[in-house]
Amino acid sequence: MKLAHIQSYVLRYPDPNDLDQPRMTVLVRVETTNGIVGWGEGIAMWPEACRATATLVDEGLAPMLIARGELTCETAWEAMRSHTWWYGEGGIACFAYSAIDIALWDIQGKIENKPLCELFGRVHSRLPANASCHVNKGSLSACIDEVLGFFAMGYRSVKLGLAKKSLSGVGHDPDSSIALVAGIRRAAGPDVEILVDAGNGTRWSRQAAIDTVRAMAEYDIGWIEEPFYPNRIDDYRTLKSAVEVPIAAGEREWTVAAYANLIDTGTVDIVGVDPARAEGITGFRKIDALVGRAKLTINAHAWSTAITSAASLHLAVASHNARLFELKPFPVSVQQELVHDPIAQCGGEVAPPAGAGLGIEVDEGVVGKLLYRG
Repeated sequence: MKLAHIQSYVLRYPDPNDLDQPRMTVLVRVETTNGIVGWGEGIAMWPEACRATATLVDEGLAPMLIARGELTCETAWEAMRSHTWWYGEGGIACFAYSAIDIALWDIQGKIENKPLCELFGRVHSRLPANASCHVNKGSLSACIDEVLGFFAMGYRSVKLGLAKKSLSGVGHDPDSSIALVAGIRRAAGPDVEILVDAGNGTRWSRQAAIDTVRAMAEYDIGWIEEPFYPNRIDDYRTLKSAVEVPIAAGEREWTVAAYANLIDTGTVDIVGVDPARAEGITGFRKIDALVGRAKLTINAHAWSTAITSAASLHLAVASHNARLFELKPFPVSVQQELVHDPIAQCGGEVAPPAGAGLGIEVDEGVVGKLLYRG
C-alpha cells in the first residue's frame, strides 16, 4: 500500500461504566493513494496524553510513513518503531503507532477483501461473551443485581473491576469484595463464570492478597487479575504458589519485549493484551505467538471504542490461545453510535464483523460530534 493521508482525532465521551464521567481516546484515519480508508485507535485516555499521541501521529509518524512510499503492515510497523527509538519502548509512542498499525491492517483486509480473522486464520467461529464492568453501585445488593442483569441478557461470564470510582465502598476492601463474589455466586448459581480484576485502585499486601483470593476461591472464581503492581514479581510468585486460582496480568505492559519478560517470570496464566496500546495488531500477534509457546491463555482487552473491539475480536477468534471475549454490557456512544453495525453478543456468544478488514463502517459524523477541542 502507498499512503496519502493520515489524520488523528481526539474524542471525548461520557462512559456509563464510570458513572458517565468523561473518557478520552485517539482515533486515526489512514487513506491510501487509491482511496482505501482504514481506522485505528490508541487509548491514551487522559487529555495531555491524547494531545501528545495526536502530535506524534500527525507531526512525526504520518509524514515519515507517507514519504516512504510503498509499505506493508510489517515494514510500516518496523519503521514506526525505529522512528520512535529515542522516546518509544512504551507509553505514548505505543499509543500512536498502535493506532496507525490497526488502521493499516484494516486497509490490508480491504485490499484482500477478507475479514482480518480470515486473513490471520480463523480458529473460533465465535467466543463466549463476558460482561466487563466496574463495581460502582450504591450498595452491595445493587452491585449484585447489576451483574444478575448481565446474566439475564445472555452473558456467560462477568469480570468485576474492583476499587473504581463508585457510589459506595463495595469492592474497595477485601471483605466487601469477597461478599460481592459470594452474593453473585449464591444468586446466579454454578453455571456462570466470575472473574475478578483487582486493578489499579487495589493496594493489597502479599498476605492480604493470599487471604482474599483464597476466600474468593471458595465461590469458584475463574481468575484474579492484576492483584499487584507489575514490578512486584516476588509477590506474584508467592501468590501463585499459595492459591490455585489462575492469575491474569499484562494490561500495564506496552511492548512485545515487555510481554516476553512477563511470560518468562512464570507468574501469569492469562496474558491481557490491548492492541490499541501494545504495539497494535502486529504487536498482538507477536505476543500471541509467545503466549502459545508458553501454553498460556491470551485475553484481548477491548475496553474502549468499537474500533478496538473489532480489532480485538478478530485477533481473539484467530487465536488458539483465546477462550472468551470482553464486551461493555451497556450502551456507550463510541460503541453503539460510532459504527453503523455495532458488535454485540447474541445468545451469550460474540462473532466478529463479516466485512473486509475490521469489518466496521465508522460514522465520521459521530467522530465530529465527539471531537475534543480543549
